Formats: sequence, structure tokens, C-alpha cells
Amino acid sequence: MTPVEIGAFSVLAIVTLVYLGLYIPVALGLVSFVSIWLISGKSILAFNFLKIAVSDGVTEYPFATIPLFTVMGLLVSRAGLGTDIYTVLNRMFIKITGGIGMATVGANAVFAAVTGSSIASASVFTRIAVPEMRKLNYNKRFAVGVVAGSSVLGMIIPPSAMLIIYSFVSEQSVGDMFLAGIVPGLILTAAYILWIFAASRIKPSYLGTNLHTLESAPLSLFELLDKTVPIVVLIAIVLGGIYTGWLTPVEAGAAGALAALIIALLRRAITWRGLWETALETGHITAAILFLIAMASLYSRMLGYAGLPNALDSVLQARNFGFVEVMTIYVVLMLFLGTILDTASIILIVVPLFIALVESMGMSLVWFGIVTVIGAEIGLLTPPLGISCFVIKTSLNDPEITLKDVFLGALPFAGIMLLVLILLIRYPILSIGILG
Repeated sequence: MTPVEIGAFSVLAIVTLVYLGLYIPVALGLVSFVSIWLISGKSILAFNFLKIAVSDGVTEYPFATIPLFTVMGLLVSRAGLGTDIYTVLNRMFIKITGGIGMATVGANAVFAAVTGSSIASASVFTRIAVPEMRKLNYNKRFAVGVVAGSSVLGMIIPPSAMLIIYSFVSEQSVGDMFLAGIVPGLILTAAYILWIFAASRIKPSYLGTNLHTLESAPLSLFELLDKTVPIVVLIAIVLGGIYTGWLTPVEAGAAGALAALIIALLRRAITWRGLWETALETGHITAAILFLIAMASLYSRMLGYAGLPNALDSVLQARNFGFVEVMTIYVVLMLFLGTILDTASIILIVVPLFIALVESMGMSLVWFGIVTVIGAEIGLLTPPLGISCFVIKTSLNDPEITLKDVFLGALPFAGIMLLVLILLIRYPILSIGILG
């Protein structure tokens, strides 16, 4: 077998092993190690590749963003800021048909700006938003669909774990990736809210009845400030610090983590035991992500050694495929893999194959990262994997809502994500314009 053939088989082997349930870093590392050994015929070369990949995965300074943003997100969840912002927006929109759904989307967008986790968003808002919508006679599928759809904002609006992973795979600036995710995240948020508004006009029975009879006491000025100021301060520190250039992403993560700790302490939302548990969970998550990145580095080096990206570039150029055809193939591939793999797996497997091709076409790798993350995130809402949908079903205490209901409810929001993805592909300036 030629090196290119070995590289191609290695990609198929990794996808198969991950689908069968093997932990993705193990699949990436094992297959890449064996492939390098087969291509070179020397085990020592495979060990050298592994040594370089692991050392790069633990010594790079930007990797410090991972534990810092992780601990910030965990502290924010413990401090109850997600519930607070939902309460504020809920009071603002409760008398509007579909208003609770709009409040859920808005709260998810704000919560995403300080946690960066779709899974955390799905878990939090399933418990607080779905019961509220059900009390107001929302259709059960629509209620869970709103939460499922808006939960993906956690991986697009910075600080996002997926944007961090992509930045390391593509060797792009974490700060640039964060800034590039702001406008697409806001566009997607607005698209969700417009869809809920349209649905409220097309089929009002899906979105509650007798809303004007609800009694809703307005929040006092103190309550309003108490529930909004902490999260506004965190967003200003993290995104404001990065955007103005006052803070690097690592420094912004450290400042945000410290601010989140102070907020949790002032609210008496965390004990010494809770702080220890948060530190342990941060360590577990950080170790898992660093292991993932190290093995992804080995995988990328293996593909380059096999010459697979260049071979793919040659094949597509020989068929005279232009920008539209290449991006169509890329999006279809991500949508297909999204039905069987998680977002991180898709990014780590597919990006190294296409990144050289995209760069040779003169396209921004920052823009390509936003397209990649949104395309991969659609998989969170599609069967059979649909991680966000499974989290929502697991978090629900409602036997009337089945997993099928969650997937069907999320389907329109997956369609909206696809439309926004096409818009971003057509107009790259929407994602990279903020970079100047």
C-alpha cells in the first residue's frame, strides 16, 4: 500500500473505531501511531512523532486558556447566573406570544458568553425553561426544541471550547477565533428568535395561550441589578478585554475565573467542598482536552507524513472543483459525520484533511473555523447521536416527552443552523469583518 492509501484507510479506521465507542483520543493516537509505523517501516519514527505531539500538547502557553475558561464556566453555573438571566428575560417577554421561548434563546446566548459549553446550557435550561413553557401550554416538542436549538450557541459564542480546539488544530489565534464567533453567534440567536416569532403567528397554539391573564410582578431595581450586573461584568472582562487588546485570551480567562469566583463567594453559592469539587472537575476536563489535542496533533502529523491532504487537493483540482463545490463537499461530509460523531471528533478528523486546500484557495482559516464549528454543531441536534438532545431527555423529569419528541422539536432549529451556515459561507465578511 502507498502512504496515501494508508492515510486514507487510517481516517476510515478512526471514524469506525469512534463510532464503535472507542475513546476518540485513543482512536486517534493508536491508528496514527500504527499508520506512521506502516508507512516508514520503523517503530522508532512513530515513537518520535508521538513524543513531539505530546510535548507540543502540554508546553504551549495558549493551552492555559482551557483550564481557566473551564473553571470560570463551572463557577458561573454554581453561582446560578443562568437562572438569573433567564428570570430577567422571562419577565420582559412573558406577555408576548412565544416570549418565553425568545427569553430562553436570549438567556442561552448570554449564558454561552460566560460558559462556552452547549452541554451545560442544555442541562441548565432544560430544568428551568421547559417546565415554565409547559405550564404555559407550549407544545412539548416546541418547548424542548427551543432549548435544544439554543443550547448550541454555547459552542459558537465565545469563549467556546470548540473554537479553542479548532484554533490549536489550525494554529490560529484563540483571540481571533473568539472575536470571529461573536457576529455569527448573534446572527444565529436572531434567526432563532425570528423563527419563534414567525411560529407564534403561523400556529399560536404551539406557543401557549391566555398569556395576557398572567400576573407577573416586575423586578425591583435591586433584583434587576443583582441578576444582571454579575454576568455583564464577566462578559465585559472576558470579551471586552480581548476585543480592546487589553488582555490576551489567557489573561482574560484568568481574570474571568477570578471574577466568577468572587461572584460565587459573594453570593455564598460555593463552599470549600464545592470549590474542591470544581477544581477536580476542572482538572478532569482539562486533562481530557489536552489528551485529545495531543493525539489530534499526532493525527495531523501522520496525515502530512502520508501526503493525504496534498493528494486530496490534487484530486479536487484535477476535477476542476471550485470554491462552491469544495464547500458543498465539506458541509455534506460534516453533516453526515454529525449523525454518528461528536463535534470535537468531527473537527479533529476533518479539518486536517481540508485545511491545506482551503488555505491554497486564499480563504481565511479563521472564517473556516467558524464554518466548521457551526457545521459540526448541527450534529448535536441530529439523530442517532445528537448529544444535546440526549442531555435534554436525561435532564427532564417528564415521562410524556420522549427522545423522539426532542429530536423532532430540534429539527427546525437544525434547519435554521444550516441556513445560517450557508449565509456565512456566502458572505465570509460576517465572521471575519470584526477582525478589521
